[in-house]
Amino acid sequence: MGTPHWLALFGAILGAWALLFLMAVPADLRNLSRIYGADFWEALCTVTLDGAGYATAVLMWALMAAAMMLPTALPAFATHDDLGRQTGVPFYPLVLGYGVVWAAFALVAAALQLLLYRYAFISAIGDSLSVWLTAALLLGAGLYQFSPVKEACLAKCRQPLTFFMQHWDEGPWRNGLRLGLVCLGCCWALMLLAFVGGVMNLAFMGIATLVMVGEKMDSVGRYLTRPLGFGLIGAAMLMMLGVI
Repeated sequence: MGTPHWLALFGAILGAWALLFLMAVPADLRNLSRIYGADFWEALCTVTLDGAGYATAVLMWALMAAAMMLPTALPAFATHDDLGRQTGVPFYPLVLGYGVVWAAFALVAAALQLLLYRYAFISAIGDSLSVWLTAALLLGAGLYQFSPVKEACLAKCRQPLTFFMQHWDEGPWRNGLRLGLVCLGCCWALMLLAFVGGVMNLAFMGIATLVMVGEKMDSVGRYLTRPLGFGLIGAAMLMMLGVI
């Protein structure tokens, strides 16, 4: 893994995390914003979602996708690279196709963020302001853990060699798109929990990344997916009952 394309890939992951670190809102400021309300950010003259606009929201989600989703795909990338060395198939189109899918997700997620902000369901920094929105996101993500779609997508992510052997003739670009769609099918609901944990919240992003990496590991994921679903559903119920 010392070849230039691997160095570039790991550099992109580290760069995305570094930019997220620079852009993230510290936990203490998040807590103060909950105490003092929406005017807190205006008092600090902070450029937040209302002033930054759609383009900045897209950038934030794109960085989150790069930082969180590229690590989950490393086993698949390594499998493709091994096969590509034997057959002369290039590596970069695969990663590019994968990235296009998550760039499209960033466009949709940013639009959803602005919509939720406009109707006061989330704060300017992306934290949920609605108990019912929080409960709905937790419940939706929890139920999705048991869905046939998620199960089918995880099965492909956990067996990348089988996945690529089935679709190898389509070429690296289309394989990248297909892999991106499969990963999207695995992870979109968990990614949207950023509105619960806080968009650009480094703690949430770190934990969510570890969870999604674990889910795609054949030896670990089968023991993680369903218990996580029960936990998310339980948290949603407690939220609706006002316990948390």
